[in-house]
Amino acid sequence: MHDNNKYDVIIIGGGAAGLNAAMILGRSRRKVVVFDSGKPRNRWATNMNGFLSSDGVNPRDFIQKGREELRKYNVEIIDIEVATATYSKGIYVVNDVEDRVYHSRKLLLATGLKDTLPELEGIEPLYGKSVHHCPYCDGWENSDKAIAVYGKDRSGIGQALAMKNWSDDVTLYTDGTEKLRREDMELLKLNGVKVCTGAIARLEGEEGMLQRIVLKNGESREQQALFFSGETKQQSDLGQQLGCEFTGKGVIKTRRLQRSNIPGLYVAGDAARDMQLVIVAAAEGARAGVAINMELQQEDRVRE
Repeated sequence: MHDNNKYDVIIIGGGAAGLNAAMILGRSRRKVVVFDSGKPRNRWATNMNGFLSSDGVNPRDFIQKGREELRKYNVEIIDIEVATATYSKGIYVVNDVEDRVYHSRKLLLATGLKDTLPELEGIEPLYGKSVHHCPYCDGWENSDKAIAVYGKDRSGIGQALAMKNWSDDVTLYTDGTEKLRREDMELLKLNGVKVCTGAIARLEGEEGMLQRIVLKNGESREQQALFFSGETKQQSDLGQQLGCEFTGKGVIKTRRLQRSNIPGLYVAGDAARDMQLVIVAAAEGARAGVAINMELQQEDRVRE
């Protein structure tokens, strides 16, 4: 193994969290490599919202600009997926999918999450344009529209009530499940949320814009946007490989300053948090970068 495959820090994940951490560490004159599999969670979105000075920017343009800004700090970026990561005696060993090996003193996981789309016919071409999961990211753009909220059983109640913030016309679809309780129905009715329990046949729209939801009984309902609160999964199994602790919601449990339960392993971005906004991920990356640099400083400090 050549020394050029030895790093102070390996960062796995080239989104906002990973790149912001790389910037802080690069500016701290650390030898850093970022691995990017090219599968950001928001790659279907046309705009990234709620990020001061970058509101409405295309997510791919945002990442490209970030990469360009890292050049002057000599941060290495490798566009390949990481297959395995192990930790032993203070050193992380990382193998990419082509079986090249890299070593580092510290490791940052910024691998993010992936959304599980509802199994609805016609949803794929609409996702990221008129079908969304985050009201803080996409609620404003759908203000005053006829908004559908998808959630089987009782899972959509909270989001349906929340979407009243953005529109008076909100309908909760439970897709053939009838688990709503009497008090649920009363709460939804009191807050002006309509309820449709019929099973959904398909979503229909043109050029990415939802126009109607067609039920299996043949009924067609006009809708302009759909929000869902589906399950999220880790993009990567590296956290499990390394023995990280997870929360009940399936995100990696972090302690102070983005530390995990494994020495020298930090986690930033959606993989570690419930508030999944790009600006929060970037901030967590910056915080992790500072914490990692401080830990390296402590280890390298000469003492009698």
